Amino acid sequence: MYGNHHAEGSNGWTSRRQRSSDDSDTERDHRSSRSDQSSSRTGQRGLNGTSDPDFRHGSVTDLPEATPIHPYWSAKRHLTCGNTTPPAPGTPQMIPWRQAPGKIKTAHAALVLCLNIDVDPPDIIKTNPCAVLEAWVDPHTMPSHKALEVIGQNLQHQFEGLNPKISYKPILDPSKDDLKRFCMTLRKSAMEDAVLFHYNGHGVPKPTPSGELWCFNRNYTQYIPIALQEIQSWLRSPCIFIWDCSAAGNLLTNFVKFAELRDGEAKLHGGGYPEGMPPFSECIQLAACASDEQLPSCPELPADLFTSCLTSPIDIALRYFLLTNQLPNDISTDQVMQLPGDLKDRRTPLGELNWIFTAITDTIAWTTFPREVFTRLYRSDLLIASLFRNFLLAERIMKNYHCTPHTHPALPPTNTHPLWASWDLAVDACLRQLPDLLKHAEPSVAKDVSLGARNRRQAARNDSVAPSSSANAAGEKPYTYIPSRFFTDQLTAFEVWISRGGSALTKPGPLSLPVQIPPEQLLDGPSSVAPHSSDALEQGDQHLVPRKPPDQLPIVLQVLLSQPHRLRALILLSQFVDLGPWAVHLALTIGIFPYIARLLQAAGQDLKPVLIFIWARISAVDPSCQVDLYNNQGYKYFASALVGHDDPRQGAFPNGAEHKAMCAFILSTIARDYANGQNACWRERVFDACFTHLDEGDFLLRQWSALCIAQIWDGNDEIKEYAVEEGFQDKLIALLSDDSPEVRAAALYALSTFLGASGSSDLTKLGGGGSGTMSQLEERIHFRMEVAVVTGAALAIKEDASPMVRKELLVLISCLVKEWRGYFIVCAWLYWEENRRYKQGDTHLDDDNIADVAVAEWLDIFGDEEDYRAENRVLLSSFFTIFSILLELSVDPYQEVATNAQTIVDYIMALLLESPFMRLDSTTLDRPPVSASETNGAGLRLPTSQSAQSQSGHPSAPSPRPPLTRSETMTSTMSTGISNTLRRTSSFANALKNLAGNIAFPSIEDGRSSPKPQLNVQERTEIVQGVSRPPSPNLNFAQYTSPYSRPETPVDGSLRPSSSPGDLHPPAMDFSPSDVMEALMAEDMERLKARRRVGSHSRGHGHSHHHNEYGGAASPAGSTFSMDSSSSVILGLGTGVGIRDVLPLKSRFYDWCCEYFKEPQMRQPEVDEPGSVQYNYQVWRQQRNERVVEDTEKQSREAPRFKWEKPVNTISINGLPLSLAFHAYDPHLVIANESDMITVWDWIKRKRLNRFFNGNPRGTSITSLHLINQDVGGIILTGAADGMIRLYRNYDPSLCNGPVQMVSAFRGLNEVLQVKRGSGIITDWKQSGGTLLVGGDSRIIRVWDAHTESQVMDLDTNAESPITALVSDNGSSTFLASFADGAVKIFDRRLEEDDAVVRSYHQHTSWVQNVKWHPMQAGQFLSGSLDGEVKLWDIRGGDAPMQTWEMFRNGLSSFDVHEQTEVFAATSSLTVSNWRSQRSEVRSLASRRELGSLTATLSIPPPRESMTPFMSKTSSLAFHPREMVYGVGFWDGTVRIMGCKLPSVS
Repeated sequence: MYGNHHAEGSNGWTSRRQRSSDDSDTERDHRSSRSDQSSSRTGQRGLNGTSDPDFRHGSVTDLPEATPIHPYWSAKRHLTCGNTTPPAPGTPQMIPWRQAPGKIKTAHAALVLCLNIDVDPPDIIKTNPCAVLEAWVDPHTMPSHKALEVIGQNLQHQFEGLNPKISYKPILDPSKDDLKRFCMTLRKSAMEDAVLFHYNGHGVPKPTPSGELWCFNRNYTQYIPIALQEIQSWLRSPCIFIWDCSAAGNLLTNFVKFAELRDGEAKLHGGGYPEGMPPFSECIQLAACASDEQLPSCPELPADLFTSCLTSPIDIALRYFLLTNQLPNDISTDQVMQLPGDLKDRRTPLGELNWIFTAITDTIAWTTFPREVFTRLYRSDLLIASLFRNFLLAERIMKNYHCTPHTHPALPPTNTHPLWASWDLAVDACLRQLPDLLKHAEPSVAKDVSLGARNRRQAARNDSVAPSSSANAAGEKPYTYIPSRFFTDQLTAFEVWISRGGSALTKPGPLSLPVQIPPEQLLDGPSSVAPHSSDALEQGDQHLVPRKPPDQLPIVLQVLLSQPHRLRALILLSQFVDLGPWAVHLALTIGIFPYIARLLQAAGQDLKPVLIFIWARISAVDPSCQVDLYNNQGYKYFASALVGHDDPRQGAFPNGAEHKAMCAFILSTIARDYANGQNACWRERVFDACFTHLDEGDFLLRQWSALCIAQIWDGNDEIKEYAVEEGFQDKLIALLSDDSPEVRAAALYALSTFLGASGSSDLTKLGGGGSGTMSQLEERIHFRMEVAVVTGAALAIKEDASPMVRKELLVLISCLVKEWRGYFIVCAWLYWEENRRYKQGDTHLDDDNIADVAVAEWLDIFGDEEDYRAENRVLLSSFFTIFSILLELSVDPYQEVATNAQTIVDYIMALLLESPFMRLDSTTLDRPPVSASETNGAGLRLPTSQSAQSQSGHPSAPSPRPPLTRSETMTSTMSTGISNTLRRTSSFANALKNLAGNIAFPSIEDGRSSPKPQLNVQERTEIVQGVSRPPSPNLNFAQYTSPYSRPETPVDGSLRPSSSPGDLHPPAMDFSPSDVMEALMAEDMERLKARRRVGSHSRGHGHSHHHNEYGGAASPAGSTFSMDSSSSVILGLGTGVGIRDVLPLKSRFYDWCCEYFKEPQMRQPEVDEPGSVQYNYQVWRQQRNERVVEDTEKQSREAPRFKWEKPVNTISINGLPLSLAFHAYDPHLVIANESDMITVWDWIKRKRLNRFFNGNPRGTSITSLHLINQDVGGIILTGAADGMIRLYRNYDPSLCNGPVQMVSAFRGLNEVLQVKRGSGIITDWKQSGGTLLVGGDSRIIRVWDAHTESQVMDLDTNAESPITALVSDNGSSTFLASFADGAVKIFDRRLEEDDAVVRSYHQHTSWVQNVKWHPMQAGQFLSGSLDGEVKLWDIRGGDAPMQTWEMFRNGLSSFDVHEQTEVFAATSSLTVSNWRSQRSEVRSLASRRELGSLTATLSIPPPRESMTPFMSKTSSLAFHPREMVYGVGFWDGTVRIMGCKLPSVS
């Protein structure tokens, strides 16, 4: 029976993916037929019709299918909470694909020919016959001087074929002086550009081993040596050298040696070269052979074979092919020279061969050379790229003639690359058609020696033979040229790579993407997320990486030039860039950018979806493309697609909403922190289009429309003014009730940038300046509008279940606090005084309430204008509401939210302590806060800290900080809700003044912290002073920022020194609190006036992007007055000079959203990929679960007939096991004690798997416990009496190396009533619908939707007593609730909120401990009450129970019903008089007989007062959801697990 559980019990296939990239872990969205509106994806998002979706599924059909399951709280946002995902350890830095500003650009070229025709050099012995052609000219067919000129012209023409824009200067048989003059003239003309120096030394001696080359004297009677140092000094740097002579290696090696010497001397003496001149060692060289080699003299090849390969590659390649391959029909060289076509026309045979050659050489280089070398040589300059492409051919041919061409920088050999076979195949296919092509071609008048010469002759005649012959061939002649299949085959190979596993991830190795990891990165610590192993189950330290990219990637780039193949190539390219940022970067490195940019000018509707998809990926990976898209007006392409009305065919491509979302994303990246981009989007009506799309049904489009609005109006006052006139802010506030958390957060992000937060990626840019100038509004209306925006948003979002959304709300509030800090100081003071009065009672105050008097006096300032008084009263009330919400959020259960809120609250409190309120004679700000348990808050802190550390079970590290611990002051230690929050913040702000900002967020030694599972530490004592720290989220980037900073220099005398607490008693001043209120508020208005003035002055000078307002000075966060406001502020009450400018907060939400477009959308995640480790685990888990269900179904039929007395195990914990929860499929038991500790056990092996703290305040308990998502793993959901719901993952260390992580946390109930004996928080989880019911000490039951992370409704209980149990009916919308007064009610969620009770039963006379549906009979349920009665009810019957069991005379402590079989169990209560034993009984529902009992003997009596003020329980009881097992937790800390004695396992 218990063998159904396998040893690898799990908390999720998801949890194994702990090191996953942005979107992984338990929690990658599981695709299903029903879309989750709130998830980060709604399904497989791809090209929407531009490709066959089956390409990613492979051919695997025999693997078991995994049933779609809906794990909740498992989306990317729950793993990251809107924080960008850090790179994994060992992730290499991407090499910039754009060239640096100093990239090589060749401007001039010197073609030096030292031939001395008819005179052979003395050290060369020529064969007979030998190679004679120079630049395809036979010098012996004409006079030598004429031949030299023709050779020079031909060579110039050959180089012009590589790049015609460069000025080439043939230098024919020069003397040394001529050469020097020419070189210096070229350098002068080229300035900082590169010079090409081509040296043909076939008519002079070989270069010397010491690095000298030869030229002539003026009379050609002597060979004159020229040292390389001289040439270096003439030409300087940068240069490209081509050495075409025997022993050319002498020149290359010596040049490098001399260059290094020269560079070293320049560094040593002059500190380097002048700006713009790179080192000599960076000069590029190409040499024809090594220092001990001689050029080939084969008569079938030209004498300048190296130069011919570099400048006429197709000629040489075809001749070489004829020499090495036998073709039919004995095709001759002369026939090859008649090959039809034009080198530049890809539709002709010759042009097609040239195109194929370019693609192949590019691909060989890309697959062989390091990325930096490839980018430098092949993507920086057209001439250099052509020379090095052709160099590969030279290497292939010349190595067959015992010559080894060399380069600097040195390159690995490529002459045996497999792609040369593809080239030979393409040439073979072309030349085999040559006789048929020539048969119908017009006879050529001239006999061309080279194809280049023929092309030039045809161009001169302006009558291209190739097009006319091919036209004749196509129209009149019988033979038509069959184009090569090269590109088609290569695209097919690329497609096979993508569709047959190339896109899948693999382990690092020879088949993975080659990366070069800097040594310092190898020392990085482990990270919880890896960029490539987005869903990987952890395999030790190994993480999955991309596979080696396909060799055909550069060929796809070439195919983009071809109209017939373009769409297919773009679709394949889109599938490739979809693999991740590494793929996008590779495509950009190859040079895809200019081609993709040019295609934005194409009008083809068929290309639009795929181009939008590709550009979305490029924009996500490299936001700097915004400048390119602005300069080439590419933004218009996306604007027209987004606006949609310009093109009547806009709806032609499918899934238009998704593509519009991509366009909105691209346009937002163009506008981000870039005024030109903002204005371009404004001109193209993008702003209005986004406003319209906020109503669209697609959540991704709504989200990106809001984010695009945010970036367009960020820091742009004119656009903000237009937006206010059109009501944009109201529309965004309405969007805060959207079903998708991402959309709600995006709306808040947009409102934040509207109110001055910065949308820039620069983390140091905080923004400020509110909503700008709003010159069309009156000042008061402007003021009211800003307050109304934040108030509306705060009221709508303060109880949102998504911490990501609450974080964005805090950014919005921080914008208001920055601009209207005076009002917040007033609210903080009012709250302080009201709180003290409430705590102390009126007996301590002689006069009336000082706060009420101050407000009344302040309102009297406005005289009898009732409307004006009402308006100001409402404004102050709005600020007070926002301040109260801030205080609530400062004790938020989610650490990031609390930290950000604490930063804002402490900023306000620090301003309050620096304000004139401190100088009032009636102030109480200088007195320590009052608490029911503490008379002096500061005096108890040090002992608290020491006691917490002394009980931690291990010595704590010495703290470098002062003895004040923030565990008391900055976390939720208070026991009476938010009223104690001010005590925390104010006392902390007081302390901060003395510590000068030397306190950071709590370290691990501050108070208790959740122990790490791998540490074998001693059990802690359960009752510890202070509060525990719950597990942190996976990504926690929030950092507390102190409002005080240690000044680097002595501050101005105006800053009152505050070196000791004694300074908190300044001399009293003769003014009233209402005077201070008026002054602070007047200063806020002065700040608004200054903002409006400065904004109006800056008009016409461009938009100031988060400029420092107020005349260039920083926005005065350090003071509460404007620079010119002193005349209008009474009493000169400016304060807060030393306060640090920490607001507005900085949001990371936009960057997090951008990650969506970096993640694969068109392929299944690893967990859904058949054959992957994760998929196999998921399938195994599903099959295991099905076996468990089958086995338990058989057992459930037998279990009511057998005894339930089989001992299984006993577990001991510290404290009272108040709540138990069994996992349905894994052998996991979760136990919560009476305070806040949760332990997870393997109940079969009796092994503790984990232990952590829940973090609820002292004096509260965990009163509800569930395991959700049990089919795919598990997340622990807790409800505590403080009203908070918390969720945890990674609790099984056998699957997750990392610590337990908080997934989410939110306030489940906000109106928790203070009762003497309450039930705390009671929850019920319905997995099938993702519904969470939350009740307890409240008059409402709140229904939460896990899909949308929002509350659906608040149902009125119509009762004055707490709810004690909730249970949903899986098949309907009804649920049961039991109450402390003995009532049991049936609710129907379909009815009105205040009238949802459909039946009530009042036969119980005492607290109902639990209520459960009958496991077999629909419509029946059982309830067990504190007086020992268990009743069976039928909702179809009357008000009386069908059956009653009298269980225990002394009372019933706990009660449960098995979900699968007809048995129930109950445990007796402990009383002061009868405490020595506690009995549990299991009974059959069908036969009424007892099936088993368990008696526990206790040795210590329970205290007269219960250990917890919640839930009248001295034990806990829970049945296993599937197994025939139950667990009982007793007061002595033991949990006894008992089972049924079934025959199959007895």
